[in-house]
Amino acid sequence: MSELTDSHAGDSLHEECGVFGIFGHHGAGALTVLGLHALQHRGQEAAGVVSYDHGQFIAERHPGLVGDIFGKNSPHTANLKGDNAIGHTRYSTAGGSAVRNIQPLFADLTGGGIAIAHNGNLTNAYALRSKLVQDGAIFQSTSDTEVIIHLTARSNEATVVDKLIDALKQVEGAYSLVALTAKKLIGVRDPYGVRPLVLGKLDGAPIFASESCALDILGAEFVRDVEPGEVVVFTKDGVESYFPFGKKKSRFCIFEYIYFARPDSTVEGQNVYQARKAIGAQLAHEAPAVADLVVPVPDSGVPAALGFSQASGIPFELGIIRNHYVGRTFIEPTDGIRHLGVRRKHNPNRAALEGKRVVLIDDSIVRGTTSKKIVQMVRDAGASEVHFRVASPPTKHSCFYGVDTPNEHALLAHEMSVAEMAKFIGVDSLAFITMDGLYRAVGEQRRDPAAPKFCDACFSGDYPIRMTDADLNKDSQLSFLVEVV
Repeated sequence: MSELTDSHAGDSLHEECGVFGIFGHHGAGALTVLGLHALQHRGQEAAGVVSYDHGQFIAERHPGLVGDIFGKNSPHTANLKGDNAIGHTRYSTAGGSAVRNIQPLFADLTGGGIAIAHNGNLTNAYALRSKLVQDGAIFQSTSDTEVIIHLTARSNEATVVDKLIDALKQVEGAYSLVALTAKKLIGVRDPYGVRPLVLGKLDGAPIFASESCALDILGAEFVRDVEPGEVVVFTKDGVESYFPFGKKKSRFCIFEYIYFARPDSTVEGQNVYQARKAIGAQLAHEAPAVADLVVPVPDSGVPAALGFSQASGIPFELGIIRNHYVGRTFIEPTDGIRHLGVRRKHNPNRAALEGKRVVLIDDSIVRGTTSKKIVQMVRDAGASEVHFRVASPPTKHSCFYGVDTPNEHALLAHEMSVAEMAKFIGVDSLAFITMDGLYRAVGEQRRDPAAPKFCDACFSGDYPIRMTDADLNKDSQLSFLVEVV
């Protein structure tokens, strides 16, 4: 879900959303809240749950963190009665945080109500929305998810599942979604499987979740990944699975392994923590450094730094300490103290850094502004040398498939060579893992340019899914047009 404003002023990438659904279990609303707790890293702007109880859909959708909205003794949680529920955690761009955009979205259609929660981005949402509006559709949000609801409502198919499939056949892009009707829980992944979606069960009740960590918090059993292009439908009578979109080669987002997914999750058959350690080890082989310490930029750089340390033999130290209780600032910083903003989140451990040659490990460099501040902070703490190693290839291109990234001209690697980047952020040396090295670290021999296994468009510019809206609006990044989720 992205607005028509450029709000991408931050220096990190944001996964847009997490989804969860459970069918046929007592206290489904409260269980969904717990699942969303585990998916909080996928979206911190807002959270919502829709449950179904005795002929009534109940919606609780609010801005803020899951724990703040649905905490102990929360009336919002108590209101979520019924045995079926779906939920959503959301990251939005500025200007898109209105309550009307918080998911799951709900609508009454011919044949009954439907609630939908969606992670990803439709790359033809703007074109579809424009046509729908011309035909008289009235939109209540700026979300591309609402496009799916309108297309479902207008379908001439007989059943709600067929209506939803008909709608999804008209969209392009990356999506994993869960939908709830009075009698069904539905999970769908796009034909390329760009965004993750897993299937689990708790006491026999089926669960959909963006990541397996949402199953772990409930003590639920992991069953399998939902397949690319698969539609899975649960009713009280059992389960049905369909593949209505035609076979495509899977292009799972490789950045899930680098940064987005929680380290304790297993996605596409791989433990994320182990994948990140392997990336760090590969980085140490490709770009060694003569140094005294390996220091992660916490928290996302920690597993790769451990892998780098173990492969290189250079000791691992927590040379930067992260404040996990920053939250949202309660003051607007003045110009005089704004430059200290990085220290709200990170502070150097001077005792570990002073007089040492340091290898800093981070997952990526986006704009480079935060990296520059962290490097200076480490130097100010007394480090004699700072070598920067990055656990991803240079991020040169915008993502159009559900990740909030700046326009590519704001990406440091798009505008500068590695040598120029090193000078800009102020390091003694800078190196990124190679694309082939990244693929090897996650179990492939190399990246086959003719048939890459993953979506790596943010590094390569190789976009697997057509981008109708971007082609129609060449001066705007797609995520500025219709709100990404």
